Amino acid sequence: MADPFVTGDIHHRACGICPSRRYPVGKFDVFERPTKECPFNPSDGHRYLSDGTPVCVHPEKVGLPAGRYMSMDMPLTVEVRLPDDASEVVPYLRELLHGAAPVLLEDLIEQASAEIRRVFPALDPLATLRRALS
Repeated sequence: MADPFVTGDIHHRACGICPSRRYPVGKFDVFERPTKECPFNPSDGHRYLSDGTPVCVHPEKVGLPAGRYMSMDMPLTVEVRLPDDASEVVPYLRELLHGAAPVLLEDLIEQASAEIRRVFPALDPLATLRRALS
């Protein structure tokens, strides 16, 4: 079995019983919130789909967008959508990057660099990303 997504980090925001602490990314689904589709199992404290797929119901805590990564083999992708106002780019990127799962960071930084060049050619992508990550 591969290493879990969230390891021994006791300060990580993921719940103590989150499947992210037991499974790697792609081996559990992430829902926006609890639903009847993924009921709580009182015998082990986890949520599962009817096919046995473990489910996390707090995407903001694990830094992954909601998705059927295991049950529907959905690829893990996040799209950078810069705000219309250049003065809002750093706060947007700060929130996006600081809340993202580490497995997403390389792709998000590459996307952000390309989008900054495309949408705001007067901004220096490297300086903007440095401010967002500081």
